[in-house]
Amino acid sequence: MKGGRGVLAFLWELINEGGGGVVQSSVAPMMDWTDNHYRTLARLISRRAWLYTEMIVADAINHQQENLDRMLEYPEFQHPIVLQLGGSSPEKLSKAAQLAKTYGYDEINLNCGCPSDKVAGHGCFGASLMLDPQLVGRALAAIAEGCPGIPVTVKCRIGVDHFDTYEFLYNFVATVASMSPTEHFIIHSRKAILKGLSPAANRNIPPLKYEFVYALINDFPHLKFTLNGGIDNIHQVCEGLKKGAHGVMLGRAAYNSPWAILGNVDNVVYGEARQGLTRRQVLEQYVEYADANLHKHGFKKPSIRHLVKPLLHLFHAEAGAGQWRRAVDESLRHSEDVRSLMKETLSILPDFVLDSPPPLEVSMEPVFCDLPPLPRLSSTQEHKYDKIVEDEHLLCNHS
Repeated sequence: MKGGRGVLAFLWELINEGGGGVVQSSVAPMMDWTDNHYRTLARLISRRAWLYTEMIVADAINHQQENLDRMLEYPEFQHPIVLQLGGSSPEKLSKAAQLAKTYGYDEINLNCGCPSDKVAGHGCFGASLMLDPQLVGRALAAIAEGCPGIPVTVKCRIGVDHFDTYEFLYNFVATVASMSPTEHFIIHSRKAILKGLSPAANRNIPPLKYEFVYALINDFPHLKFTLNGGIDNIHQVCEGLKKGAHGVMLGRAAYNSPWAILGNVDNVVYGEARQGLTRRQVLEQYVEYADANLHKHGFKKPSIRHLVKPLLHLFHAEAGAGQWRRAVDESLRHSEDVRSLMKETLSILPDFVLDSPPPLEVSMEPVFCDLPPLPRLSSTQEHKYDKIVEDEHLLCNHS
């Protein structure tokens, strides 16, 4: 393991003492969002939430081995942390995973859910991988073989384009689980529409079908399923867990409102006593991390702006937040480090904002109480792993 020292090192000890927990709350991998700096902020707020890297393409790791630290290094206190890989070649994914394993990630996840044309449009990649579950199974088996002892997982959608029946999703899970040691599937409860919808529209327009995920929980009791998509607050996380999900994954809600969301994970989801944490304390520790990493990999790699970016939502919906962000933007033009920027701007925010604990929202309208009936398989398909039909029209072109 590389990185992690000083005041922040105490966090890893606390996480280690806390144990693994039966259920899981996690922050989704998001391109350009869940970078090292955001994950550091998230870990300072929550000791227990599982964190994911941005998707890192296997080819980038394999062809830029001189830059591995910049892509893969993280402070030790970020555990538990999952590396998400992108790609479709079992050989390339295995090589990338082996290069990454020295960094000590807790799990390796394969992206089978990204609907972006930049991903899905390049052969069999991202969400389009769901159309070839045997390839996914081979890829995960290859990753696991090259990284013994590190669990492999999948993040996917419930379907792709018009391949959106429960049977399709069931066959995907059954095939992958039968061909690899994969035991944990993170399911975004919308299908991906690869042509005609942007990634942003793919997060909102296809309808949520949570019943598909709960049907998987019933049909594969030996596997673990994490629910993703449309989850906006901590009460919905608890609701999803109580209904039987192994985990619930939050996406942009955890980025746009980290204090209210992540600040309640440890006590509400994991049952830990509140620590009396304040945003003033979080910022004091984050500043130490930020200035220690400023220009670490060369001039402006990272820059002050990159390091400050995750902080801009820390005071979401609070008094003075807009004025503070404008002051930060002005200070970025001349500040030489993050500490001086904070010293110049934090006086704008009232003390009660800086020193108050995370607010716990009132319970929201339940989202899982009125689900449609769980989909059922035809009798010819139920629990028959060895009779999954291979449709040549579903297979990606690997030439």
